[in-house]
Amino acid sequence: MSVNHDDIKKIASLARLEIPEDQYAHYAGQLNRILEYMEKLNEVNTDDVAPMYNSLERTNVTRPDQVRPSLPQNEALKNAPLKGDGFFRVPKVVKK
Repeated sequence: MSVNHDDIKKIASLARLEIPEDQYAHYAGQLNRILEYMEKLNEVNTDDVAPMYNSLERTNVTRPDQVRPSLPQNEALKNAPLKGDGFFRVPKVVKK
């Protein structure tokens, strides 16, 4: 598999990148080298290798849930620049 001019244009569009036309060959070369390396990795025999999600042995450290007192509402809101009805007020960021 190799990457060409049209592939770079499509990848740039999907990634919302503006790449000058004169740079397409440069990026195509880089991506082709990456794909060549991936092909080398595909040649490695992994039949007896168990799938893994992390190269380090880790265990999830959890603690039991315990009900504890939380910060009082008036203390949490005392430094808020905008507050109302016991809540933090923030500017609207979602449009219809």
